[in-house]
Amino acid sequence: MGFRKDFLWGGATAANQCEGAYNQDGRGLANVDVVPTGKDRFPIIAGKRKMLDFEEGYFYPAKEAIDMYHHYKDDIKLFAEMGFKTYRLSIAWTRIFPKGDELEPNEQGLAFYEDLFKTCQAYGIEPLVTITHFDCPIHLIKEYGGWRNRKMIEFYERLVRVLFTRFKGLVKYWLTFNEINMILHAPFMGAGLVFEEGENEQQVKYQASHHELVASAVATKVAHEVDPDNMVGCMLAAGLNYPYTCKPEDVFLAQQKDRENYFFIDVQSRGEYPAYALKQLEREGIEIEMTAEDLEVLKNHTVDFISFSYYSSRVVTTDPKLNEQTEGNIFASVKNPYLEASEWGWQIDPLGFRTTMNALYDRYQKPLFVVENGLGAIDTPNESGYVEDDYRIDYLREHIKAMKDAVEIDGVDLLGYTSWGCIDLVSAGTGEMKKRYGFIYVDRDNEGNGTLKRTKKKSFDWYKKVIASNGEDLA
Repeated sequence: MGFRKDFLWGGATAANQCEGAYNQDGRGLANVDVVPTGKDRFPIIAGKRKMLDFEEGYFYPAKEAIDMYHHYKDDIKLFAEMGFKTYRLSIAWTRIFPKGDELEPNEQGLAFYEDLFKTCQAYGIEPLVTITHFDCPIHLIKEYGGWRNRKMIEFYERLVRVLFTRFKGLVKYWLTFNEINMILHAPFMGAGLVFEEGENEQQVKYQASHHELVASAVATKVAHEVDPDNMVGCMLAAGLNYPYTCKPEDVFLAQQKDRENYFFIDVQSRGEYPAYALKQLEREGIEIEMTAEDLEVLKNHTVDFISFSYYSSRVVTTDPKLNEQTEGNIFASVKNPYLEASEWGWQIDPLGFRTTMNALYDRYQKPLFVVENGLGAIDTPNESGYVEDDYRIDYLREHIKAMKDAVEIDGVDLLGYTSWGCIDLVSAGTGEMKKRYGFIYVDRDNEGNGTLKRTKKKSFDWYKKVIASNGEDLA
């Protein structure tokens, strides 16, 4: 019983949150580079405030991040010391195609990732690669409007053909789009969308979603053609919505909110638009341009597994008086009186993790892969620079226990688990460094000051023990 013998334990990062080196070795500018910290961050992420280049008076954390571009060999060595079986990372699109619409890739970018993957393999670490983790070349946004334009499918196909061909034998596990449902909540980050005044935003978001879904199916098709051993997954920002009461209207609202997220994965996993989504689009007067070829590629090239992030559950109600919301989440939620919350207002719910896994496995009957889970917290090093992060160990312990129950008791087929931000990195939501997730402390603050020195936290040795025991020793 317990986890499979070849269970893939590891950690996860994203290029734009850790690499830095935004203008080195031919890399082009991307949407994720020009999202600053501060009050304008969310309006920009949401496509409401146009910022397609660096502007005076702002701090852009992705420019340098934790400079993993120059530290990756040492960082991967630390991951290997923890015993990682897999390392989830993402490709910066603009390292491969700086503008996005070139015919030939940038060799320096390909060489960087090739060496990174070979470094992983030398330690017996299987790379799990996200092709697009909120990355969209700025040129494609300026010239084509981002994913609202059908031509993006062609540019994405060119990207994936290069990746699958060049890294054949080095990478087996691929994810097409990170948290694809975030396009509805953070459309500039999710799809390079900037809205014009008076534009029907829902129409634009769902058309862009369709283009991403078709591109994902095309990538799955190409991956299997290039190497039949390739395993391609989709990726969902998961977490169930609970009804605040047993009032039927609350229960129905929770179902509707869950479907909002499932919609994307329904298409990627089942190969067609679900009836409820088609009816919703019809009701809202949204007409998606789609071809017979689109429907065919969606139907014939579904994903091999379902990957997802889980940080918290959410609560919804139809009662307008119950409007006390949690803080700090792109996904707003009514406060759950039965749960504690993190310093950023994320409600901590290990049993909700198990419930979410069961809901996904019941719905899709495909292997699952947990590719993000963790606790963002303020870490304070002691005099010798050591972080005693027992709160993080407690969070992870309870979530791994719940995950183990989902496998052992409920029969969920689970491929692996990669905790989010295994080394401290820039927060996607807030752009902060002080919101830390890692087993490895990085000396850098919110303003970009610090030596970038890496230091093991208490959780480093704890997670090493968890991996060595295949999840049996959680003490």
